[in-house]
Amino acid sequence: MAKSPNIVLIFTDDQGYEDIGCFGAPRIRTPHLDNMALEGMRFTDFYSANSVCSPSRAALLTGCYPTRVNIPGVLFPRHEIGLNPSEITMADMLMQENYATACVGKWHLGHHPEFLPTRQGFDRYYGIPYSNDMTIDPSMQLAHNVVLREGMTAEKIKTDKPVKNWVPLLRNEEVVEYPCDQSTLTQRYTQEAVKFIEENQKKPFFLYMPHTLPHIPLAASPEFKGRSSGGFYGDTIEEIDSSVGEILSTLKRLKLDNNTLVIFTTDNGPWNLKNGHGGSALPLRGYKFQTYEGGMRVPCIMRWPGKIPAGSECHEIASTIDLLPTFARITGATVPSDRVIDGMDIFPLMLGRADARSPHQFFYYYRGRKLEAMRQGSWKIRFNKEIELYHLGRDLSETKNLAVKHPQRVKSMLREMKIFDESLRANSRPEGKL
Repeated sequence: MAKSPNIVLIFTDDQGYEDIGCFGAPRIRTPHLDNMALEGMRFTDFYSANSVCSPSRAALLTGCYPTRVNIPGVLFPRHEIGLNPSEITMADMLMQENYATACVGKWHLGHHPEFLPTRQGFDRYYGIPYSNDMTIDPSMQLAHNVVLREGMTAEKIKTDKPVKNWVPLLRNEEVVEYPCDQSTLTQRYTQEAVKFIEENQKKPFFLYMPHTLPHIPLAASPEFKGRSSGGFYGDTIEEIDSSVGEILSTLKRLKLDNNTLVIFTTDNGPWNLKNGHGGSALPLRGYKFQTYEGGMRVPCIMRWPGKIPAGSECHEIASTIDLLPTFARITGATVPSDRVIDGMDIFPLMLGRADARSPHQFFYYYRGRKLEAMRQGSWKIRFNKEIELYHLGRDLSETKNLAVKHPQRVKSMLREMKIFDESLRANSRPEGKL
């Protein structure tokens, strides 16, 4: 019997739509990602389900809009909540199919042991449990061989005021380094990922690799720092690109290439930062934190030799919430039937079928608990301080508000938003609590 396909899901943090060569980056070089697109498919209308960290990850892993699973905003070390362990993540689903599972990188769905990856379907975890600009929670368990840097001691962790940007590195559920040396983080994540692939080459595996970067504070190893003409931000992207290259070469070396689906995408749009510290969502409007396209439309590349046609593009609406049901389709796993799952199977799109169309009649843009925008085909309505209506096919940058010209369309789209939002609220599920 043929071995089930391996899945590698690489998920960066705050990378802009334009910040890959094949998506138009003018100064950032990404040869490995560009080649991945040449050997696979570039998705131009791919969306994260939120414009900030925690909700976008909750959506990715559960196949649900984040408001449905009650993770509408960013989690901090002070919070005592997380993604409910009763949620069925894609890792839980694949574990049931005897997949080896690993999470390497930023988690950000609850840092208490009850909410860590090891309780959400992952055999192992290595990474920073939230954003790299946060602090330590003094109650965290230290490993017996913890590496303490910058003069820190176990006693000081408990008594000193936590320092911003000093974050813990975890292995499974224990702190193994504090404060984490972020300059070598991308390299260490890559080494951990390669090791996992090598150790599990004889069985199907799922590697979820949510990079800490390019979330600020930026970091890069000496090999990459100062190398990119795209500034410090470019350095971090180019190092991540190199990491992608190492993952792909490992798959080829182990002859796993043809049986592995590799996906590269990001959690939301870039920060609006100057001086080479922020990315670019051009030609899209807006940034992280917003429901304009630049906040939620993200670069996405998928590669699976022999399945996904090489050098292809998909212009249909697809989203991170679609990955769970799509993984179920390709692995023979079962999508949870005892709860609402918002995502849909996009495998026909990935196969490049001429008649394949987006399974989404509507796509919804939540900001916090508020449903702020909706896309229907090429039309997008947004309702914040005013009603905005755009035709993305003719106005990708959302510059011409057509709301006054199309009152009936505005009325019908607002009605659809209301119907969906009421349905979601009636079928939402609780977050996990300590």
